[in-house]
Amino acid sequence: MIDHDRLARLHADEEQRFVSLHPRSAALAEQARGPLLAGVPMPWMTRWPGAFPVFVESASGARLVDVDGHEYVDLCLGDTGAMTGHALPQVADVVAERARRGITTMLPSADAVWVGEELARRFGLPTWQLAMSATDANRFVLRFARHLTQRPRIAVMDWCYHGTVDETLAVLDGDRVVPRPGALGPQVDVGETTAVVPFNDLDALDRRLAEGDVACLLMEPALTNIGIVLPDDGYLAGVREVTRRHGVLLVIDETHTMCAGPGGCTAAWELEPDLVVVGKAIAGGVPAAAYGMTAEVAEQLSGPMLGHEIDVAGVGGTLTANALALAAVRATLSTCLREEDFAVAVPLAERFTDGVAGVIAEHGLPWHVQRLGCRAEYWFCPPPRDGAAAAAAVDEQLEAFLHLWCLNRGVLLTPFHNMALFSPHHTEADVDRHTEVYADALSALLPR
Repeated sequence: MIDHDRLARLHADEEQRFVSLHPRSAALAEQARGPLLAGVPMPWMTRWPGAFPVFVESASGARLVDVDGHEYVDLCLGDTGAMTGHALPQVADVVAERARRGITTMLPSADAVWVGEELARRFGLPTWQLAMSATDANRFVLRFARHLTQRPRIAVMDWCYHGTVDETLAVLDGDRVVPRPGALGPQVDVGETTAVVPFNDLDALDRRLAEGDVACLLMEPALTNIGIVLPDDGYLAGVREVTRRHGVLLVIDETHTMCAGPGGCTAAWELEPDLVVVGKAIAGGVPAAAYGMTAEVAEQLSGPMLGHEIDVAGVGGTLTANALALAAVRATLSTCLREEDFAVAVPLAERFTDGVAGVIAEHGLPWHVQRLGCRAEYWFCPPPRDGAAAAAAVDEQLEAFLHLWCLNRGVLLTPFHNMALFSPHHTEADVDRHTEVYADALSALLPR
């Protein structure tokens, strides 16, 4: 249905347009090739559309301005890190004031108590710990789970993503567990450390956990980084029953699925995890994450936490739970990501979903657009039930073209997938601008 020769020609035209629009970014990209590997400070920044990354000058609310003066409707929002909106005054003011009183001391601040109580209120788990990133939080939780159960393996969903945790970068190749494509220099053999099961397949989960060697199941309640894959009716209740029956701790990673509401899917769907991980958005863009646990898990861990050698337990980090991060978390959670904020953002995501679905239907394409709370993504296939089906539908050439077309017209999507995230700072006009741009792209690609 897609003429890839035409797609290649259109993409080449968009590349020329991109280069002509961004001379200052081009100059900075050329300068960066000397001191920075691949010309970027982080490897995944090479995934942005265009011949080089756009360099940012400023960001505020739902807008971003690059060094060439172009303004964008930001539907990426730092891939959830800025889900609250950029440069929130109530957070920036607190961060500045806290910085003048000391950033990090290795001692708790009063904000830590407030943060723990607020996370407990939102997610329903009573006891919390802090981390610098959700990757760290996931890593720490896996270590705790192996300690508590004395079992060697963890389990994850096929084509999941939980950050750069070595054991989680695994997929299924038939019945074999192998490194996820693109994983560089695996530290461990994931075939030895990790069990992988398809999402929405309770029978496969039951069979694998019955082997008795899995400490915990780490999962998102809906897959996100491979496109949104929603759980079947009754699936998550079944997961809870299966994990309990096999003595496996259930860890829910809400890093992206916090888009479902103030307490993520855990609260919105009344889930009952043993542990939950949150990150990215909770500090308004300042690096911070947290993980919570049931009273039973906390009681089991209380002994080891008081041990003389807890500082070398593989859990922690000198800058973790620093005073600046905790002040930012408190400022963010006390003023953002509340019911009233989602009451604005979710309808915008619904409008986005309806607009994209209308364009897809107009062209008779077998694509879909999926929504979870204030997050929406479109994919080049009917709605998949698992990560492998979503991954099989990837069309990198088509995705690159659509992202570049949108960027050249002032709409910024998340580079790794076709995700749009909405904050209270977006407007219906922002949503409609994307629908217009998306429709124009498909009309250019699929002329009648």
